[in-house]
Amino acid sequence: MKRLVRTLLAVVGVLALVTVGAVVYVTTFFNPEDMKPRLVSVVKEHTGLELSLEGPLEWSFYPRIGVSVAEAEARLPDQADDAQAFAAFSEASVSLAFTPLLRGEIAIDGLTLDGLSLNLERDSDGTGNWEALLERLENRADDAEKALAPASAGPNPDDEGGLSVALNIASVEVTKGHLSLVDHQAGREWQAEKLTINGSNVNPDTAFPLSSTFQLKVFDQLDGGGEGETTEERTPGLQSDVTLESDVNLGLADSRHVLSDVTLETSTLLAGASEPQEATLTSDEVVLNLGEQRLHMAPSQLDASLLAPQLGEKRVAMTLSFQLESDFDAGTAQLRDIALSGPDGLSIKGNLNLKELNSAPRYDGQVRLAPLSLRAWLARMDAMPSMSSDEALSEVALTSPVEGTLEQLSLNGLTLVLDDNTFSGSLGARFDGTRVDLDLEGDRLDADSYLPPPEQDTAANGIPGIASALAQDQDQDGAPAILPKSFLAGLDESVSLALGQLILGGQRYQDVSLSMQGEGGRHRLTGFEAGFHEGRLKATGVLDASGDDLAWQLAPEVEGVRLESLLTSLGQEPAPLSGSLHASGELTTRGNARHELTRNLNGTLDTRINEGSIPRANISRQLCTAVARLEGEQTTREWSENTRFENISARFTIRDGVAHNDDLLITLPGIEVSGGGQLDLGSQRFDADGAARFVDTADAACSVNRRLEKVPFPVRCEGSLEGDSSQWCGFDADAFKANLGELVAEEARSRVNEEVEERLGKELERLDERIGEEAGKELRDAVRGLFN
Repeated sequence: MKRLVRTLLAVVGVLALVTVGAVVYVTTFFNPEDMKPRLVSVVKEHTGLELSLEGPLEWSFYPRIGVSVAEAEARLPDQADDAQAFAAFSEASVSLAFTPLLRGEIAIDGLTLDGLSLNLERDSDGTGNWEALLERLENRADDAEKALAPASAGPNPDDEGGLSVALNIASVEVTKGHLSLVDHQAGREWQAEKLTINGSNVNPDTAFPLSSTFQLKVFDQLDGGGEGETTEERTPGLQSDVTLESDVNLGLADSRHVLSDVTLETSTLLAGASEPQEATLTSDEVVLNLGEQRLHMAPSQLDASLLAPQLGEKRVAMTLSFQLESDFDAGTAQLRDIALSGPDGLSIKGNLNLKELNSAPRYDGQVRLAPLSLRAWLARMDAMPSMSSDEALSEVALTSPVEGTLEQLSLNGLTLVLDDNTFSGSLGARFDGTRVDLDLEGDRLDADSYLPPPEQDTAANGIPGIASALAQDQDQDGAPAILPKSFLAGLDESVSLALGQLILGGQRYQDVSLSMQGEGGRHRLTGFEAGFHEGRLKATGVLDASGDDLAWQLAPEVEGVRLESLLTSLGQEPAPLSGSLHASGELTTRGNARHELTRNLNGTLDTRINEGSIPRANISRQLCTAVARLEGEQTTREWSENTRFENISARFTIRDGVAHNDDLLITLPGIEVSGGGQLDLGSQRFDADGAARFVDTADAACSVNRRLEKVPFPVRCEGSLEGDSSQWCGFDADAFKANLGELVAEEARSRVNEEVEERLGKELERLDERIGEEAGKELRDAVRGLFN
């Protein structure tokens, strides 16, 4: 045992003497400064970079044998002298393992790079200052492969007496690094500061652990952005603290780089935000195959903790899992098994295919949203609109193919479930809100459930965005706007909607079809048709939002709508009028408030009501009673409380919100009422004058002396549409007395004419005998004309 110890001590002593001798030899007979010209030459030969070594090149022997160099810069061949160096570092050192030297191998024990600075730049044409360097390195790939061959093959048997280089670096460390990319084409700058990289057992052929941290900053401007503002004072649009841990296989031989067990953590602060967004990406494997220009990500997962005013006051935890395959040359990528999950039942799954990533990215795929309560998400984002129903938006789901670009999205083949309603068709929109394309069919939609309660002023009240747009569009009197004009002015749309039933404004519409086309702020209602209270509604029109005021045009058409049903549904019970309504017209107006639309309304409207009645007012009874009194009699007929009519027709000319009419005709059994008047649509007050006449029909209301058939029975109507219809119209006794006076005077004149005619006749016959028949006829006609 004692001999063994002595032997070991002797060996150690010999090794120590050899080491001391080597140190003495190197430090005495070899000056490291003599290596600088050779290093500069080698770097320029292989890369084209102009290397500048300002600091000393020194040996180190404790605690390890190595060499270090300080203050080095590398410039591009055409780089100006006053420009920032392409690459630089404060200090770099390489240490060698002692034991492999005894075996004739050079094993790098440690590599340290402090203060690394790399400055990349892309010009306005998209050409980077690093591209010429990469091209030169690729052209010398064979030389590089030969230089690296001993690292993988071990000692070179053909190199007699030489040392082999074993590229198995025990430790690699980069500290205080700084990387910068200035992109003049995009007008943006990226900076990676405080960069650190740590790796152990770094080998070009086997996997080794690697970790890195840095702070990423993104600037949306290349200069200070303000007068007197320096580059250091710029506020980044994004700042993120990044940490990466992974096992790395460099794969230098085939340019296939593999990262296993990847964990990437980020803490990102956006401009104007006070709290960062937290995210962690984990992946089983990431393969970057530069030889085939492909990227593969095995099942990966992104866990995010988001904090934003749009998502509420508390952080929202969301998880995204996926797989990725990408072809750089083809500019394509496939995202498979996408699954996004979050609170309140959020679950979105699908697949995406991406194309033309190198120019104008496009995508298509499939998306499915599992049923969830949209109310919870809107409440979380403080965006819950005021709606009539507390159950509205409780269940929303969809499934659809998806396609689009970075500017727009289309869901063709959409199936949408909205509470108890199902819709199918397509939906598309631009992300900036300038275009909407919609083509949907559905069984039923209760729109009132999603609108504010009736006591609120506008249908969009309480909806963020729309409400603010309406607020901006208030008129000079501060009245609430009906539509967001500023939004409509920049909106293009193509809308087609078909519904089995629609409930809107408390009214039920059946078999609804609607189509609209809009461009340049001009929106055309190309067709609207719906069943409505046993009849049909039709309309076409134009809404022009391109000018200073909203300009409206509407051509409505009503066919056979039951008035009593409509008026009762509007709360007028009992209905003040019944019958089958037919109407058509051409209307125009302008403005964006109710009173403006009414005040500026102009156009014509032809109306007709068939087979109806006016309740609690019997015009026939009033007229027949008046006739009976004139004849000194009384009516014995049992009268209905209502006025039954065969037809009411009128043509209205509307000027500045007032409807004028001069051809009103009401046809009752045995009676006709004609007249005219006007209706102020703003105040809903009206006044009209009419004249009723008895006509000889089989269904006469009462027996009338033929002398009275010519007498107009005046009717005066006035009041408000909101008032009691039984008080609207009444018999005008004064006017009737005047009409009777005219009738009596006319009959008196007629009787006088008859007596004169009889007397003159006898005298003129005698005159004929005296002066001749022809001359007597002329004189007779002249005399009669004096009495007519």
